[in-house]
Amino acid sequence: MTAFVTERDDFDATVDQGRACAVAMDCLRDLERCAAAYPALFPAKPFGPTLFSGVTLVHAFACPEATVDRIRIGARVTLWVFAADWLVDTVATSRGEIEAIASGCAEVGEGAAPDPDVPLQCLLAELRDELAAAPRWDELYPVWRDQLDRYLSASVREWDWKVAHASRGEAALPAFEDYLANAANLGATFVNVAHWIHAGAARSAGEMERLVAAGDHMQRALRLLNDLATYERDLSWGDLNGLMLGLTSGDVTRRLDALVADCGAATGALAAEFPEPAVHLRRQLAYSTGFYGLTDFWGAR
Repeated sequence: MTAFVTERDDFDATVDQGRACAVAMDCLRDLERCAAAYPALFPAKPFGPTLFSGVTLVHAFACPEATVDRIRIGARVTLWVFAADWLVDTVATSRGEIEAIASGCAEVGEGAAPDPDVPLQCLLAELRDELAAAPRWDELYPVWRDQLDRYLSASVREWDWKVAHASRGEAALPAFEDYLANAANLGATFVNVAHWIHAGAARSAGEMERLVAAGDHMQRALRLLNDLATYERDLSWGDLNGLMLGLTSGDVTRRLDALVADCGAATGALAAEFPEPAVHLRRQLAYSTGFYGLTDFWGAR
């Protein structure tokens, strides 16, 4: 009897995994349509099957009961973040270009019409307008706008650190805790806020801020998971990484373990009142732990 129950549990778990993969495949088709509408924003290298499938899988596995319609907006916002990262980290060559990217997107976040010649702005406006159709947008918009600002500011700050490091060496590197505090440049909480708005997870800005506080624990953990997985790539691409800041991989792993515990406590406190967001954050972190143990999102440069 015990063996049968174990086999039944394994079978059901595999069914759930198969369903998540099917949802991810349908979401992948949506991302491909999105990218095809903005070809200048998503060049084949580094954007392609590796990145698109990675994005859809994390959203599908983080929301095990979700449909494609439910996870689609979060996946598209994630794709927008990757495009913005690519422009800031690799394409832009001057502080003026970085400021133009950030200020243009900030204006779109405020409600301005996008510059039709700037596809990053155009896609952001499309996402903004879709979210504006969600219930309680008026109440939740300030939180979305704040997270966009935090993402843009953190991206500019990391670019400044990277440029200073390239010109002045290790003396210009930030302290590890300052680097970790800048984890909003990962964009995970910004993505989650969009997902929660679309899913109707919060009824007020106050409730959304509670979800954001828990999401920020997860975002910092993701920052270190990413760093542990991509250290060699970051060295070759000239990006910053927490392992460059005077800590060993063991030190970073211990800090990560503490952040994972913080995330568990934060989501546990949410679980009774906000069960779906709590599960969403826990599964997102669990999936990412397994994913980053073997690979990361970017394909060939």
